[in-house]
Amino acid sequence: NSQSSRSHSVFVLRLRGYNEESGAEVQGALNLCDLAGSERLDRSGAGSDATRLRETQSINKSLSCLGDVFGALAQKSSHIPFRNSKLTYLLQDCLSGDGKALMFVNLSPTYASSSESLCSLRFAQRVNQVELGKATKHIQYKR
Repeated sequence: NSQSSRSHSVFVLRLRGYNEESGAEVQGALNLCDLAGSERLDRSGAGSDATRLRETQSINKSLSCLGDVFGALAQKSSHIPFRNSKLTYLLQDCLSGDGKALMFVNLSPTYASSSESLCSLRFAQRVNQVELGKATKHIQYKR
């Protein structure tokens, strides 16, 4: 989002290593995501600002879609709704079962933000119920 600092940021680093002796090629990816926090519309400051309102709604929608993905993963559902948002579509590879994920939740220490902090903790608790499976190595041998 070029007009605001309130947006998600996803950085993907793809790595490939090659061992000349064994001919093994190993590849992997590191996904770093900084997610904008959800906000109540009354605290977002959107008021009559249509752009800010759409921005807040879009952030909340993508976080809701991410919650739906984690819910489906926790239930071991046959359909995981990765295509419901750009965010979940981008994270599909790292949440599809052969990787590891770590989530940090930042909370505001103020009483005024306690409602959002509680929602964030509940979201983290739902994420904690998800088991992605065992991480696998991606090795190819070239001779």
